[in-house]
Amino acid sequence: MGKAAAVGTAVVVCAAVGTAVVLSRRRRRRDAELLGAAEAERKKKVAAVIEDVERTLATPTALLRGISDALVVEMERGLRGDSHSQLKMLISYVDNLPTGDEHGLFYALDLGGTNFRVLRVQLGGREKRVAKQQYQEVSIPPHLMVGTSLELFDFIASVLAKFVETEGDEFHLPVGRQRELGFTFSFPVNQLSISSGTLIKWTKGFSINGAVGEDVVAELSKAMERQGLDMKVSALVNDTVGTLAGGRYMDNDVVAAIILGTGTNAAYVEHANAIPKWTGLLPKSGNMVINTEWGSFKSDKLPLSEYDKALDFESLNPGEQIYEKLISGMYLGEIVRRILLKLAHDAALFGDVVPAKLEMPFVLR
Repeated sequence: MGKAAAVGTAVVVCAAVGTAVVLSRRRRRRDAELLGAAEAERKKKVAAVIEDVERTLATPTALLRGISDALVVEMERGLRGDSHSQLKMLISYVDNLPTGDEHGLFYALDLGGTNFRVLRVQLGGREKRVAKQQYQEVSIPPHLMVGTSLELFDFIASVLAKFVETEGDEFHLPVGRQRELGFTFSFPVNQLSISSGTLIKWTKGFSINGAVGEDVVAELSKAMERQGLDMKVSALVNDTVGTLAGGRYMDNDVVAAIILGTGTNAAYVEHANAIPKWTGLLPKSGNMVINTEWGSFKSDKLPLSEYDKALDFESLNPGEQIYEKLISGMYLGEIVRRILLKLAHDAALFGDVVPAKLEMPFVLR
């Protein structure tokens, strides 16, 4: 090959390489522009979902006042005994709260959700207050939450019996005295006395056969007998009433208590003569603790988003416990999951593939 031909070939090769480089750069630029446009579109979709969440879940002061007014109307209807009231406004039969002077050994059982607690406490009066206390927390196996009443209460009684066996010398039960148990039962109950009440309905994911309409104290007492446990249930209280009693034990000015846990509820001290449905003699104290059961409150004032509506529709009790489903621990994780799933589907928040776990209801506790 002559010198001229070699130079010509080199020029052609250089030109081809240069053209390839230019085309490659253009292709990369075009790809980058497409990626940039796709990313901008993704961010736009994310922003749209988040903006919708912020709008539908917003609770400005004016809305909260409207909810408060609607809640008061339902509370008054419940105190009158109106069968159509959304709030049960249950009479607790607790007309006296702790003073701080109490003495002795007492046990407590708190069944309020997916866990339950057993506790013993030695009270030493105003000087020593809570001299000694011990407790144990136990998770309820999921199958017992949808099983039978017998299985649930036998499981609870067996745990309680084992706990009593660990009672040490620092706890003193007077000779000849039976152990006493305060039973905190955090589900709607039609209280019949200070130590008896029938279950109205299950909430918080429980759906147990053969318990609704039954005396829960009798069910627990029979389970304790089967365990050979010599213990008497002295008081049946809702967890909110128990929280109110605990608050009053520490501060005599406490008049109300609110639960924000697995579920939600509130209790307060009402003047007994302001309860139209009260039919017995007025208590000497003139007061009565009312268990509102406000988790069942619903109103067109409540801001229900598409996520809240879908959760309610697919729940074990659609149309019930609406207020509870909006704000309590049982459901908040599930609402977050549904929002994340919307972002995953509509805006590829986690890439092209939606994580399989995100499709599982209640995976976020």
